[in-house]
Amino acid sequence: MRIGVMVMMTQTLKTKMSSYDDHDKNLRLSTLPTVRPGSCQWRQRCTGTLVIAIAALLMSTTAWLSLVFSDATTCCFDRLRGLESSPRYFPWNNCFHHHHSKGKSPPSLQYGTKGGLHNGSSTDDQEGLSLKHIVFGIAGSSQLWKRRKEYVRLWWRPNDMRGHVWLDEQVLQQHGDDLLPPTMISEDISHFRYTNPTGHPSGLRISRIVKESFDLGLSNVRWFVLCDDDTIFNVDNLVDVLSKYDSSEMIYIGSPSESHSANSYFSHSMAFGGGGIAVSYPLAKALSEILDECIERYPKLYGSDDRLHACITELGIPLTWEHGFHQWDIRGDARGLLSSHPIAPFVSIHHVEAVNPFYPGLSSLDSLKLFTKAMRADPRSFLQRSICYDNSQHLTFSVSLGYGVQVLPNIVSPRELERSERTYSAWNGISQRNEFDFDARDPSRSICRKPVLFFLKDARKEGNATLGSYVRSGDKDDFKRRILCFPHIPPLRNVQEIQVVAHPLSKNWHLVPRRLCCRQTKSSKELLQISVGQCGKGA
Repeated sequence: MRIGVMVMMTQTLKTKMSSYDDHDKNLRLSTLPTVRPGSCQWRQRCTGTLVIAIAALLMSTTAWLSLVFSDATTCCFDRLRGLESSPRYFPWNNCFHHHHSKGKSPPSLQYGTKGGLHNGSSTDDQEGLSLKHIVFGIAGSSQLWKRRKEYVRLWWRPNDMRGHVWLDEQVLQQHGDDLLPPTMISEDISHFRYTNPTGHPSGLRISRIVKESFDLGLSNVRWFVLCDDDTIFNVDNLVDVLSKYDSSEMIYIGSPSESHSANSYFSHSMAFGGGGIAVSYPLAKALSEILDECIERYPKLYGSDDRLHACITELGIPLTWEHGFHQWDIRGDARGLLSSHPIAPFVSIHHVEAVNPFYPGLSSLDSLKLFTKAMRADPRSFLQRSICYDNSQHLTFSVSLGYGVQVLPNIVSPRELERSERTYSAWNGISQRNEFDFDARDPSRSICRKPVLFFLKDARKEGNATLGSYVRSGDKDDFKRRILCFPHIPPLRNVQEIQVVAHPLSKNWHLVPRRLCCRQTKSSKELLQISVGQCGKGA
């Protein structure tokens, strides 16, 4: 269109100049007296000539700039620079057409009846959701898989679950790998454009895992769950959470990051894949049909999650935020988060290599083994919180089932304890409270107000309940408390172990969750026992 404007302007200019030339010739051939230089008529003619010349120069310059800096011309210049890497490809003839196909707007959603909006039938007449209805797509790297497969081994159930680990290259099979999900090699993504200067093209590969998983054509699938190879899943709670939703509808489930900076950069309404993304079958089907075309519209995006989010947004599907999915964009001591889990079923955590070992004295992997052992003992109540008081000693007990017990030397309100103690920093190293998109509080500066910590040592089933043994941390602050907090006696100074008896939660607790209740049931010089369970109605 800009080229046509330039041609029209040029033709107009030629017409005006021709008419002026004819007029000038007629003046010279006429019998009128010759105009003398310096006369008034001569100055008028010179001025008119100058005005026309300036106008012509401006018009031609505008037309030239319009052509040179047009999108179509830029496309052609970009193609010319690419000839060095593709000497046999010379696409000048279809340059303009190619540009419009790359830059066309996203497709408009089509109005239709409910039956035409999705495939799949209602789940009313189907059996209840189970692990066999879920297909996992685990994003991995051939370079890291040897180490990270040990994390997957902690939660994968080979006889009950379906899915694949998607790698960039083939890896050698080792003893015991038959108990892990089978590996698949992702399709070639070199023909897709990737122009983000700080990211990596592997984001293209990972964004297509949902499509490649769908294209396998597995039967009886209701959900596709995407995650990373350094993610830990509580699959029992995953089933409970997904069972709340109608899998015959287009649904996109997950959670944003804990980091405000990350959410501001990507989106506050985007599910971060490390914490897990659940996609219903109809949405996966729709994505499989549009994904490749869609991601070509977003070459500047950073990774896989934002590309997937962009394409899901084109379909008009919002994020359903489930608070049990955790991206865990944090570093350092995770105690503040593990001790204040939201009142929601715990589903997943990510970046387990980036934080300190959960339990003192253990390696990162051994800590995760104990962590998942407690999770398997009582999946539904795992990491759920309970707060109770010993008014006679002015003590507050904050219990995080499967992780630890904090004993605070004063009465602290639940409202304050609901805020996560900021023992960690964000992924970007920032540790200020306003960096986190959840309620956080500063650690107590006074050693006399710091909690005494008891960490899980073992967990086992005892009948219908779960018995957890929590031992006192070898905290260097204990000695300081005796000196600096005198004459106040440090809380439970002789108690070395707290036993927590956790009673099972009702099957439907996840539908209307509530913080658990607790009470002290037994006490001796070195042992304290606490009972935890659901609060009574009206209590």
